[in-house]
Amino acid sequence: MIVDSVIIRWLGQQDYSACWQTMQAFTRSRQEETIDEIWLLEHPPVFTQGQNGKAEHILNPGKIPVVQTDRGGQVTYHGPGQLMVYALIDLQRKKFNVRQLVTLLEQAVIDLLAEYAICAYAKRDAPGVYVDEKKICSIGLRIRRGCSYHGIAFNICMDLTPFTQINPCGFTTLKMTQFADLNGLNKPLEAGQKLIPHLTKCLGYTTSTFIYDSEIADGN
Repeated sequence: MIVDSVIIRWLGQQDYSACWQTMQAFTRSRQEETIDEIWLLEHPPVFTQGQNGKAEHILNPGKIPVVQTDRGGQVTYHGPGQLMVYALIDLQRKKFNVRQLVTLLEQAVIDLLAEYAICAYAKRDAPGVYVDEKKICSIGLRIRRGCSYHGIAFNICMDLTPFTQINPCGFTTLKMTQFADLNGLNKPLEAGQKLIPHLTKCLGYTTSTFIYDSEIADGN
């Protein structure tokens, strides 16, 4: 059944704005029979400002571009070594509300980290995944026509310095951490592959197809 199926794509490194526009186009063109997709990828360095973002939380962007986007939340940083997980899901078909989707995405990351003896947790009042009060995974979604896009940013093995140039997610004292620094994985593709079974289980997919989009991934 379509409701139980998902296509998962590894897209390599993608320009943020171009990828965002592609997500929007995918969501606009969806039909009832369109299979849900999850895109795994990385971005070149970029700060993204969510719909609720305030300019004062961008302290010193320097040479890193700032993109005003349509996801929820405040400002965050994306860069090489961070795994982006974009969830293009028909929420009406899955019978999820937004809060449920947030919780399920967070739980998939928590379950993966538990495999590596990392005790992680979510906070209802500050979405994302945390380890020892440091944030390892941020989340921001957009819902249009009952379908989601955007998703989670999971720190794997990256330069965390740019997070000091902003107030991450609008919090002045929030510190960031990453998988590799906790004796976990250090490659986004490998982390994505390990995350897939947790995502499919949490989101209720029994059939998944993994596509390494070689033309896209290898062209960047």
